[in-house]
Amino acid sequence: MSSEILINVSPMETRVALVENGVLQEVGVERVRSRGIAGNIYKGKVVRVLPGMQAAFIDIGLEKAGFIHVDDIQQASSDEGCASNGNGPDIRRLLREGQSVVVQVIKDPISTKGARLTTELSVSSRFLVYMPNVTHIGVSQRIEDEGERERLRQQLSLALGSNTTGGYIIRTAAEGVEAEELAREVEFLQQLWQHILEATKPLKAPAVIYEDLPMFLRTMRDMAQPQVEKVRVDSKKAHTKLCEFARQFNPEMEPLIEYYSADQPLFYLYGVDDEITRALDKKVQLKSGGYLIIEQTEAMTTVDVNTGAFVGRRNLEDTTFKTNLEAATAIARQLRLRNLGGIIIIDFIDMLELDHQSQVMHTLEKALARDRAKTGTANISELGLVEMTRKRTSESLGQVLCQFCPTCDGKGALKSVETICNEIFREILRETRAFECDGFLVLATQVVIDRLLDEDSTYVGDLEEFTGRTIQFRVESLYSPDQFDIIPA
Repeated sequence: MSSEILINVSPMETRVALVENGVLQEVGVERVRSRGIAGNIYKGKVVRVLPGMQAAFIDIGLEKAGFIHVDDIQQASSDEGCASNGNGPDIRRLLREGQSVVVQVIKDPISTKGARLTTELSVSSRFLVYMPNVTHIGVSQRIEDEGERERLRQQLSLALGSNTTGGYIIRTAAEGVEAEELAREVEFLQQLWQHILEATKPLKAPAVIYEDLPMFLRTMRDMAQPQVEKVRVDSKKAHTKLCEFARQFNPEMEPLIEYYSADQPLFYLYGVDDEITRALDKKVQLKSGGYLIIEQTEAMTTVDVNTGAFVGRRNLEDTTFKTNLEAATAIARQLRLRNLGGIIIIDFIDMLELDHQSQVMHTLEKALARDRAKTGTANISELGLVEMTRKRTSESLGQVLCQFCPTCDGKGALKSVETICNEIFREILRETRAFECDGFLVLATQVVIDRLLDEDSTYVGDLEEFTGRTIQFRVESLYSPDQFDIIPA
């Protein structure tokens, strides 16, 4: 499968797109004023310890304090941190208010939540993740061949030699590499970690100790797989930095890096901008005529599968099966494209045959296997639902590019004009009892006033007779659709 990486750099933001066989699969956006901080290491200050939650808030110099759970504290495994009742570590024995602590961000701030933190520090290179506080050597689960997994462990042990300080995770990109390449990265990571240790000592909390690479360089580190045939970047400065980075850490990728200088915008040429716009819609059209409805909430994301205009040719079960098969592949792509994480509930169309259910689940799992984020799925339930998770480390595409509607406050719905008119009538009755006045002036939008003077004019007349007060109306063009005021006159 051929892939291309497109990098669009501007003074305001950097955008990265992964295109496979001409179809957009992933999009990343990093804005200058709100760079992602996952992977950054900070010297923080404990501002609050919560024994009831076995967690703490740590000031790392951002607007919102970061959150750390006792399970993410390295010392939690030591005897010193164990609770006297033997039920596990006690946060109060590990952290105290005012204490300085070195932490790493594992999840960017999302919505109203601060960054998720850990004291289990790590730094990454192309092939390895170095963890200075452990001694374990692990291999990415995406490398499935057991022979290759064992070979990589042996090659890393050979590269380490007598230097056994810290632990390592061998990344997916390391598949097929030899000890010499791993040795170079071990040396780089050791030097980087020494630099971090030296930088930590003089700093006063809160302060940044180490920042991860900018997005366009992380792309070369994390996304440059063997199937990538071209990396196109539309910034000369970024192109130079990419080539230097590739020359040092990924030499085989350097010839594939191309500076795009044509007049037509890079993302426009590949249709990426249109795909991004569609990825912000709730409705996703399938080629067969069916469609998906994807809705993201604070607690979870729901995906509803519908046959739509697809009526099939044989019978209902066959139509349902084919729609669900197509939807399974489309859902996996949409999760990557929209960067949706957390709990995801998929409502497939009910299938009676167990073989069809099995094939749909196999298709979904196969499509999810290409996702760089960790995913997990459960079997189809009796209600036809699939529960799954996708690791969330940063905001979704919609959260990055959109904001709550100031009119509906993010609800996605407004009160109907009829409802607003009824509220106005009730408010007039309430104010009749509260104020001594000759009448009322109603301020509202044009569409509300039009209804009050037309369809509801009989009710207005009855209300005037009942209250003994005159009612006048005035249009306020700056009001939101469900906003109104009633002024005693």
